Amino acid sequence: MNPCYTRSFHELRVYQTAREVSQTVFRVSHAFPKEERDSLTNQFRRSVRSIGAEIADASGD
Repeated sequence: MNPCYTRSFHELRVYQTAREVSQTVFRVSHAFPKEERDSLTNQFRRSVRSIGAEIADASGD
């Protein structure tokens, strides 16, 4: 397969990196202080989830 073309966004390195970052944010955010966990953690998690979602959406898959 030509390295310039992929069959799915799952094959894109940028998508794979976004997934890794997302998993790291979820893991690290568990250690946030309780008073920050509700508001700040939710915002972080929503933001990091949207990265992969935007890549998937742009790919058309």
